Amino acid sequence: MIFKDRHEAGKKLTKKLSKYKDKKEAIVLGIPRGGVEVAFEVAKILKVPLSIVVTKKIGHPFESEFAIGAVSPGNYIVDENYGKEAGEDYIKKTVREMNREIKRRYKKYTKGKMPELKDKIVIVVDDGLATGFTMLAAVKYVKSKNPQRLIVAVPVAAQDSFEKVKQVVDEIICLHVPVFFGAVGSFYQEFLQLEDEEVRFYLEEARKFC
Repeated sequence: MIFKDRHEAGKKLTKKLSKYKDKKEAIVLGIPRGGVEVAFEVAKILKVPLSIVVTKKIGHPFESEFAIGAVSPGNYIVDENYGKEAGEDYIKKTVREMNREIKRRYKKYTKGKMPELKDKIVIVVDDGLATGFTMLAAVKYVKSKNPQRLIVAVPVAAQDSFEKVKQVVDEIICLHVPVFFGAVGSFYQEFLQLEDEEVRFYLEEARKFC
């Protein structure tokens, strides 16, 4: 399955989430940056509030693009084996740096405001799951806020990541779990990187329909 862009993916994803339409206790959280574009369409069609959950991946010390974990506000997860290989000092230092970046992004996107999630039906959205670390970190953060129900919704996911996330949430919605995954961007015709200004735009636009 190939999506034209994140907007189309969000619209298709929302068809599987129709039972949450107009639910007063529901909220959609997009993972910046790309996940916010998908989440915008979901929140718009469901007519529920849109906010964010900021996560940052922890890269391997010798290959920064290779994720070995991820950080969310006040929480982090690390692959046990790669974590030992990277070393405790590296992990601690990286988590501190990522937390600073997470705070910067919340300040830029929401003026530092965090969404209220207690007793909410929380739908966490991203544009896809590759390693799954950023989503698992987001889930850990949301769970710490005691939601009523936690749903993960993504257009596409690697099989092993899908299974890992499925085990720790109430529900996972995914349109395509291919046998051979590759990269998230390979399932989109258009997969442009979003800028901070675009994330802010979607969050501001979302206030108009809810």
